Amino acid sequence: MEFFGLMGGAAGSLLGYLIPFLIVLTVVVFIHELGHFLVGRWCGVGVNAFSIGFGPEIVGFTDKHGTRWKLSAIPLGGYVKFAGDSNGASVPDPETLSQMSAAERAVSFHHKSVWRRAAIVAAGPIANFLLAIAIFAGIVYVSGRHILAPRVEAIQAGSAAERAGFQPGDLVVSINGRTISSFTEMQRIVSASADDTLSVVIDRNGRQVTLTAVPDLKEQETPFGKQRIGLLGLQASRAPEDLAHVRYGILESVKLGAVETWYVIDRTFTYIGRLVMGRESADQLSGPIRIAQVSGQVANLGGTSGLVSLVAVLSVSIGLINLFPIPLLDGGHLLFYAIEALRGRPLSDRAQEIGFRIGLAIVVMLMLFATWNDLVHLGASFAARGT
Repeated sequence: MEFFGLMGGAAGSLLGYLIPFLIVLTVVVFIHELGHFLVGRWCGVGVNAFSIGFGPEIVGFTDKHGTRWKLSAIPLGGYVKFAGDSNGASVPDPETLSQMSAAERAVSFHHKSVWRRAAIVAAGPIANFLLAIAIFAGIVYVSGRHILAPRVEAIQAGSAAERAGFQPGDLVVSINGRTISSFTEMQRIVSASADDTLSVVIDRNGRQVTLTAVPDLKEQETPFGKQRIGLLGLQASRAPEDLAHVRYGILESVKLGAVETWYVIDRTFTYIGRLVMGRESADQLSGPIRIAQVSGQVANLGGTSGLVSLVAVLSVSIGLINLFPIPLLDGGHLLFYAIEALRGRPLSDRAQEIGFRIGLAIVVMLMLFATWNDLVHLGASFAARGT
């Protein structure tokens, strides 16, 4: 009886992770592929298939334009297969293209101008960014924001803030020339600036003072593993006059949605830059297992609103990753099209084939590495629960 109880608990836990993960990923993938689809249709390209997932079809239907809409067995992505594509990654099939009739060429993706092809390819990541902006803007418009003034209430002993000379009551005005309007804004800058020198202008009893601070590098446990962030050791003031709830109109909300989307992009590039310089660890790269785990945790703790926010963050990440100049990804196609525009003719079929093979190898290696990180993190989580 106990065995079956444990099995039932494990199954429930698995479903608790799997269902939110599939919801989040399906929304993000659908919007990405819809971007490709809509711009492709607008450019007069025929669409053979629109698939959520890979592999064998589970269920689907064919619309009046001949497009097969389907849900496939492996729910880790999706694709739009245009007329003339040999597969869902828009890899051209030279033999098929050469045998096309005039009518078939008229709707073939690979017979469109380089600018139309580039627009169709770029539409997927752009759709992801627009989705994130819309979600962030909607959250701000509906709920508003709690704004905590960047005023210091206390300083942690032995911290970077104490070494820099911060005092209780200090109001942070700017960091490295950037005006600071909230404590959260200051935290975001500091967290991305571990071991970097910051010039901090504060208001101290009506007098501006410039302090030089170097945030300490600290490890913080997150659902995605140990995250290395910068910390000054400041505690925010909780006085009523330093806390405000602000509501925004539609245009302001959209602007803030765009700002939040750019913040996610900026933090991603900051992490990559620090990774290249050896100041970050690659163990923060996450794959589908950890994304599923986080989806379940967010659904349990944050409910629908938390899951919607996760959709926005993941949408930005997928849009950005797809713009990397790796053949097979959207960014790789755009790289080929840029070369074609400069040369006045496309790369040879052989060169493109080699590029796609290299791109496939890179994508597979990244997926395996991210999955390995996930398994290590999962093992560490189970070990921690056991102790």
